[in-house]
Amino acid sequence: MPITPATAANSSTSGTADEILLELVDEKGMTTGTAEKLAAHQPPGQLHRAFSVFLFDERGRLLLQQRALGKYHSPGVWSNTCCGHPYPGESPFAAAARRTYEELRVSPSLLAEAGTVRYNHPDPASGLVEQEFNHLFIGLVQAVPEPDPEEVAVTAFVTSAELAERHARDIFSSWFMTVLDAARPAVRELTGPSAGW
Repeated sequence: MPITPATAANSSTSGTADEILLELVDEKGMTTGTAEKLAAHQPPGQLHRAFSVFLFDERGRLLLQQRALGKYHSPGVWSNTCCGHPYPGESPFAAAARRTYEELRVSPSLLAEAGTVRYNHPDPASGLVEQEFNHLFIGLVQAVPEPDPEEVAVTAFVTSAELAERHARDIFSSWFMTVLDAARPAVRELTGPSAGW
């Protein structure tokens, strides 16, 4: 994992689980403070910085992940390639690259910004709330994912048509369609018109 001041400050050297802090923001995405991760997701939720990554293979297929069953938030649901929260002071780009590697053991061959989206999505199953100012990233992946089983149950590459079928059949994260729709213009530019995104 790349070491930056933010990642170094948030890495445990004692082997114990330290509390995870999120960066709180205002409606314009300006930092206003920090909050403990679980507390920030308690109703009604505190607006915090997040990121979502969409990686595609050379055929224009999207890499999805099914979140591990042991996760405290939205376990077992399907979602985009990777999502998470930057550490306080960590750039969203660095966080997106870091977490993609930590969860899937892949480094994108291309990773580019694709805008931001702000949303409020309660999760009925857990009672938690996603109040997020989300930085979107798209990119290309050439390596075969090797998911960390504590983070990811399984992965799948899907075409746009296959995603529509899967979305009608399976349970997806509450934020998935919001972030995908917000990223679509950049996705279409990346994958080209023939991919159907």
